[in-house]
Amino acid sequence: MKGYLSHAAQAAPFSGRKQSLIEDARRGRSSGGGGSAGSPGPSRFGDSFVFEEKDGRVTLNLLFSLSNEKNSGFFKTGKIFETFEAKLLHIESRPGRKSKNGASDLEFFMKCEVHSSDLDVFINALKRVADDVRSIPEEKVAWFPRQMKDLDRCNMLITKFDPNMDQDHPGYSDPDYRKRRAAIAELAFRYKQGDPLPIVEYTAEEVSTWREVYQKLRSIYPSLACKQFMDSLQQLEKECGYGEDRIPQLRDVSVFLKERTGFQLRPVAGLLSARDFLASLAFRVFQCTQYIRHSSSPMHSPEPDCCHELLGHVPMLADKEFAQFSQEIGLASLGVSDEDIEKLSTLYWFTVEFGLCKQNGAVKAYGAGLLSSYGELIYALSNKPEYKPFNPEETAVQPYQDQTYQPVYFVSESFEEAKIKLRRYSETIKRPLAVRYDPFTCSVEVLDQPSKIQNALSQIREELKTLHSALESLSSC
Repeated sequence: MKGYLSHAAQAAPFSGRKQSLIEDARRGRSSGGGGSAGSPGPSRFGDSFVFEEKDGRVTLNLLFSLSNEKNSGFFKTGKIFETFEAKLLHIESRPGRKSKNGASDLEFFMKCEVHSSDLDVFINALKRVADDVRSIPEEKVAWFPRQMKDLDRCNMLITKFDPNMDQDHPGYSDPDYRKRRAAIAELAFRYKQGDPLPIVEYTAEEVSTWREVYQKLRSIYPSLACKQFMDSLQQLEKECGYGEDRIPQLRDVSVFLKERTGFQLRPVAGLLSARDFLASLAFRVFQCTQYIRHSSSPMHSPEPDCCHELLGHVPMLADKEFAQFSQEIGLASLGVSDEDIEKLSTLYWFTVEFGLCKQNGAVKAYGAGLLSSYGELIYALSNKPEYKPFNPEETAVQPYQDQTYQPVYFVSESFEEAKIKLRRYSETIKRPLAVRYDPFTCSVEVLDQPSKIQNALSQIREELKTLHSALESLSSC
């Protein structure tokens, strides 16, 4: 089993069902994303379609619709691009609005370059064959969720390890498995924030796979897993039905986590993009799959499944210190550049997925990718791999493997040390805004006004007064 935030995932996104095109990637900018959707910035062109001009060529982000009743519109559009020697940089399409006769339009997003002198004629020609031609500017600050309900938009899926597309997936040649996985993923597609978490009635075969994984991993946890993991796992076994005879339901586990660390689970249909996954952590929400790996390969899964989530991640998220560490990675990701997202996802990989720490003079595992993989857990705590002290600056650029065991692991002296180092690292990330999580409203506030900063300081002062009074009471006893 491997961890699940990879550079490949950054490079090859698949905008899963019900989310597509640049409009959804922009996440409704006009309702709070910062800036007007039709104003890409200063331009000498009247239509304001340009967001970049260089060496006599302009770069455009174009959105338009074509009638699906006949195909001629698409071919005419292609002819226009050919005539004006437009360089196509990116293209997406999806079904659009339905007409009165039931036919659907097609919506297109195209990023392209054209000669500056041809811009006006090019746009006018496109308007003659396409409907609703408009532009979407590049954003200086990437969209991020502000409220818990915005997580409904954090659904960018990656197909790298999908059994329908990855021929090396153990379930690729099993149509029944793929159908079952799709049915469980459908529950996640339908889920909206605030809905009851869906219940999955697992089959006997699925429970048998879980049992084999649980028995084998449980036998080596006492000697290889960190104390925090073992303490939480024992509580999960006692209070949440963890054991070899049933696969725990997300609904029960989420209640357990909420009571202990404020984290809650949310169903997800597959492997998320790093940006969307990390953004969810900022709200203490963990996006969690419900399907299980193929029965032919119980000790290995190329994608996240419920064994990885429930055995690898959940016990650590029940630890307060680790929960805060996870949330701070999420908060550090909000609004940052793609380059910084890649660095933060690498930090996540070598900590939350494959992290090691020292306890009582011995090295123990706390990473979910290790704690859900029998083979790699034993390998990581042998004398074979290289150990390095956890240093965010070095860790963030360390190459890693998502196809085999890691040659290098980073060891923290403690979670507290890792959290302090991560906080210092996040302070070096350049972004034109500061954010603060409000636990009372479960929302992210952008500190872009003096009044907001003053209000935050007032809340902190009140909390400090409470702590000061508590210290005085203890000292007087």
